Amino acid sequence: MGTLSGRVAVVTGASRGIGKGIALGLADQGATVYVTGRTVTPGSYPLPGTVGETAAEVSRRGGKGIAVPVDHGKDEQVVALFDQVRREQGRLDILVNNAFALPEDLTEPKGFWEKPLSNLDMFEVGVRSSYVAAWHAARIMVPQKSGLIVAISGYTGVAYTYGVVFGTAKSAVDRMARDMAIELQPHNVCSISLWQGLTMTERAERNLANIPGLKGGVATKMEDRSTVEHPGRVIAALAADPKVMRHSGGTFITAEMAQTYGVVDTDGRTIPSLRERRGTPIWKPIAGATNGG
Repeated sequence: MGTLSGRVAVVTGASRGIGKGIALGLADQGATVYVTGRTVTPGSYPLPGTVGETAAEVSRRGGKGIAVPVDHGKDEQVVALFDQVRREQGRLDILVNNAFALPEDLTEPKGFWEKPLSNLDMFEVGVRSSYVAAWHAARIMVPQKSGLIVAISGYTGVAYTYGVVFGTAKSAVDRMARDMAIELQPHNVCSISLWQGLTMTERAERNLANIPGLKGGVATKMEDRSTVEHPGRVIAALAADPKVMRHSGGTFITAEMAQTYGVVDTDGRTIPSLRERRGTPIWKPIAGATNGG
C-alpha cells in the first residue's frame, strides 16, 4: 500500500514531459491518476507520448491510470473531465496544473516583437487553463475540506528565461497560486507553486541536441538537471504530509522542497537549488504572513 492509496489526482498536460513524470511519481505511491492531454494517437505529435500510454504506465507502476483526452483551451472539455472525476470517484485530492502551450520558437534568441502574437497562447493554456482547472477542483475539494493544488512554474518567475510572454505567464501562475491559497485556507485546501529547473523532458532533450549554444546556458546547465519524475516524487511527499497546509500560499523551489522531504531523483541524485544563481521566490506561505499579505 503506497502513501497515496485511495487518493485521486488530476495531472494536466501529462502525455509526456513533466506531467507524465508527475503522474508516475504519484502512481508509485498508489494514487488514482486522471491523465489529461491532447495527444491520443501515437505519432500524431512530433514528440513521443500519449495520454493512453501514460495512463497505462501509471497502472503498471502501482497506481490506477485513467486517460482523458482534454484540450485545456476548451472549457467544455474541462467541465467533462471534472464531471467524470466526481461521478467515478466522488472526491479529488490532488490537482497538478502542468499544461502549458509551449511554442516551437520558445528558445529562439529573438526579441518579443520578432516572434508571432500566437505566443500569447501561453496565457490561454498556462494561465487561464490553470485558473479554470483549479476552479473546478475547488468545487470538489472545498466541500470535502481537504485537497492540494499545485502549479508548475519555474525560476522564470523572477529571472529572464526565453522570453517576455513565458516569464509573464509563469509569474502570473505563482501569484494565482498565492491568492487562491488565501481564499482556500479556511477550507483546509492547500495551494502552492513549484519552481522547476532544467528538467529532461523529451522537448528539452531534442532542443539541447539540436539548438546551437543552448546547452550550458544559465538555465540549461546539465549538472543542474533532473528527470521528469523528480517533481512527481516531491508532490507525492507533499500530498502525503498531514501538515501540508503549513506550505499553502508559498512558491517553492522543487529542489529545496525535495530536501525538506528527503526526496532524491530516480538515479539517487540530490537536485541542486539554483536560488543563488537564478533568484528567490517572492511568495512565502500565508501561515507566516500578516493579514494574508
